[in-house]
Formats: sequence, C-alpha cells, structure tokens
Amino acid sequence: MATNDRLLVQILLLGLLGASLWVLAPFWSALFWAAVLSFASWPVMRVLTRRLGGREALAAGLLTLTWTVVVAVPLVVLGFNLADHIKDMTTLLKDFQVEGLPPPPVWLAGVPLIGERLLGFWQTIDQQGAAFFAAVRPYLGQVGNWLLARSAQIGGGVLELALSLILVFFFYRDGPRLAAFAHSLLQRLIGERAEHYLELIAGTVQRVVNGVIGTAAAQALLAWIGFMIAGIPGALFLGLLTFAASLVMVPPLVWGPAVAWLVWQGEVGMAIFLGIWGLFVISGVDNILKPYLISRGGNLPLIVVLFGVFGGILAFGFLGLFLGPTLLAVAYSLLGDWVGSGPGQVVQVVPEAEEKQQG
Repeated sequence: MATNDRLLVQILLLGLLGASLWVLAPFWSALFWAAVLSFASWPVMRVLTRRLGGREALAAGLLTLTWTVVVAVPLVVLGFNLADHIKDMTTLLKDFQVEGLPPPPVWLAGVPLIGERLLGFWQTIDQQGAAFFAAVRPYLGQVGNWLLARSAQIGGGVLELALSLILVFFFYRDGPRLAAFAHSLLQRLIGERAEHYLELIAGTVQRVVNGVIGTAAAQALLAWIGFMIAGIPGALFLGLLTFAASLVMVPPLVWGPAVAWLVWQGEVGMAIFLGIWGLFVISGVDNILKPYLISRGGNLPLIVVLFGVFGGILAFGFLGLFLGPTLLAVAYSLLGDWVGSGPGQVVQVVPEAEEKQQG
C-alpha cells in the first residue's frame, strides 16, 4: 500500500509540474532572455550591490534601467528608421507610378559590359511605367502581406523584449535564492556531480554571452571602418546600430541600405567596396569569431561548439545560439563521465541523503 501511495504522489507531482510548464509556455522565451541577461551581468550586480550598501532592490532597479537604455533604445531607433525607410519607399513607388522614373543617372551608361542594356531597360520602364506597375501590382500585394506578417513578428519581439527587461529585475533581486534552489534541486537529482554540471552550464552560457557581445562589438567596429572609408554620413551612429543589429544576427539591415544609398548617389565603386566589405568582413567575421570566443577557455572541442551554435540556431532559432552549445556541453560531459566509469561499470547517481541512509 505504501508503494502505491508513493507512486500516486509521484504521478500527481509530475502532472502538477506538466501543468505548471504549460502555464509558463507563453513566457519561456522572455524568461530565458531575462535569465541569460542577468546571469551574464551578475558580477556587475554584485559590485553595484556592495557599492550601495547591500541594497539589492536598488541595485537591481538601476541595472535594469541601464539595460533598458543600452538594449531597448538602439532597437527602438532601428525600428523607427526601418519604418521611415518603408514609408519613403512607398511614397517613391507612388511617385514613379504617377510621374514616371526620373532621368537615368549619368553613371548608368558607363557600367562596364551591361551599361547600355541597363540604360535601355530604364527607358523601357519609364515609357511603359503604367503597364509595368499594373503587371507587378499583384506581387506588390504579396510583398505587402509578407511585410505585414514580419511587422507583426517584430512587434511581438518588442513586447517579448519589454517583458524580459521587467523580469530581469526579479532575477537580479532574487538571484541568490534562485541559485540556491537550482543547486538544491540538481543535487537532489544527481548528487555530488551537481556542482560540476552547474559550473559547466554556467561556464558555457557565459562564454556564449561573451561570444555574442564580442562578435557584435567586432562587427560594429568593422562596420564603422567601412562606413568611414565609403564616406557614409553618420558612420559612428550606423556603427552603433550595427552593434544592435548584430545582437539579433542581422547586420545587413544596416550596411545593406548604406550600399543602396551609395548606388543612388552614383558612387558605384564605393558601393561595390562596401557590399564586399559587408558580406565578407562584417557578416563573415560572425562565422569565425563567435565559435572561437565560445570555445575559448572551455574543455569542449571546437567542432562540438560549431555544431552547437549552428545546429541550435537551425533547431530553435536565435534561442538555439545559447541552447545548442549548452545542451551539447552537458551531453558531452555526461558521455565522458559514462565512458570514464570503465567497461562493465554502471554510473549510478544516488542523492546524498539516500547514501547516508544506505551507509
């Protein structure tokens, strides 16, 4: 009877846990980002708490406000810039439909090999503008629907970011208690190896955060150099926007419009330079620097890190950038423990309380 009662309690606990996870499902992403953000900046939180005389709530509030300014403001500015560009593009298309195309730029005919064809294509579109826009109008509707769907996703992402910045305050304030609870829970499950796996997960997440921020800083610096060479106005501001865009892995959102602006200004040579610089240097450094920074200082082989980063992104989206390496790190360590136990031996994890009772 006692065994049946214990089994019933376990089933009820599992059901309660499943229901709780179901309730929290809409907030998993926001909770995850808040946890990663607070964990990555926890040393700053400790220093600030000491400077404020141990007032954790005040330190948490100040640090949350700092994150709001550093993270949210550049993304909001980037969103407004994109909205302005979309509005300008819509106005430009309406002007083209009513008044036709402007005179072709002088440099168009001088493009090697295809300059004359481009000039003829420009004149053809100008002469047959009404028919051309009538032909592409159905496709413009599809493009508009696609942009509307992407805008809804961006809006959802902004709300998720706002919720993360609210939750990060509570992670800061209650961080020590949450860490103690996680340690007790993991120790209950796997015993003396709990400390090892907590350090493994913490180290992996810290290296991923360093890799993401370090790569974004490098891409921002390289973008600023490219903008300066190409003579783009506001190069420093665009470099800061590149840092924000790199955090969400879309730096072409910044250097792509800069290339288009150079083409429109007739600076074809600089546009080609900036396009090559953006594709192979700014965006290309992500594939080299990020895996190196993530694998640096850890005991994971670089190939495991590469699979974790790229496979995680493909499987889980941007969250997979953190989940992929962490999951593979834990799996790699578990396999190492199992192999290291020797042939014919079974790794049995017994909580410490049960070990004492058995002793």
